[in-house]
This record gives sequence, C-alpha cells and structure tokens, in this order.
Amino acid sequence: MNSIHWHTKLFDELTVNELYDILRLRTDIFVVEQNCPYPEIDGKDKQCLHIYATHQDKVIACARIVPPGLSYPEISIGRVAIAPDYRKDGYGRVLMQLAIEKIAQEFGEQDIQIGAQCYLKKFYGSFGFKPSSDDYLEDNIPHVDMIRSASEYSN
Repeated sequence: MNSIHWHTKLFDELTVNELYDILRLRTDIFVVEQNCPYPEIDGKDKQCLHIYATHQDKVIACARIVPPGLSYPEISIGRVAIAPDYRKDGYGRVLMQLAIEKIAQEFGEQDIQIGAQCYLKKFYGSFGFKPSSDDYLEDNIPHVDMIRSASEYSN
C-alpha cells in the first residue's frame, strides 16, 4: 500500500483528531480485542513522542517513545499497535525500526527497554531486544521485559 503515511509528533503537536484516532486504535486492541480492562490512558502520553501511520486518514499503526524514568530507567518504546487488517503487511517491522531510528536521532544511541507480550519475543528479538526478566503477568497477559543494548549497535 503506497498510500501509507508515517508521522512523528510530540503530544502537543497532535491534533485532537489524531490523538482520538491513536487512543481509539490502542483501546480497540489492548482493551477490547485482548479483553483486558485496564487504564489505557495512563498519564504518560503527554511526555512521549508518538509515531503513527495513516492510511486514507485512518490511524493503522502507532507506538510511543517513553522518556527514561517514566516506565523504566531506560528510554522505552510502548503501546505498539497495528490495526488487525494491516498486521500481515510488515507495518509492525517498519514501526519498530522507525522508533529505534528516532531514538538514535533524537536522543543518541542508548539502551532501550520494552515490556513485551511473551508471544512477541521472537519479533522483538529480531531487532536485538533480549529478555531481561522472567515472564510475568501484566493485566493477566504474559509479558517479559526486554532490553536492546546500545553497546551492541554502536560503531
């Protein structure tokens, strides 16, 4: 699909409609699809950098870059979501690569930590993330903390 547009914005740069669409996608996936009632709006978005993709004015993928100390001691990538109709098209890979590159550009090479759903260990592992915790339940869904070490990717 050549009409996919990628965007990166600070919270205050998002329009009301963009914010609404990002929150709707995240809620549709993390709360409704995964049948997991939890506080999706967690108070962190205002401090994050948001990366998202649109297709025909619809948000189809999103993630946020979370500053160090807000979720983890390290900078992190969170709320990675792809709309169901777009999951087999490789947009998850593009989204993660863009997030990693944006961190390097804006903040320099550094360790990146994520809290991944366990079934996605191999996916995140393909970007250099390695488990840094035992598996644990978060909102009744198996998760694992993973870190991508900057030292392995520095030249």
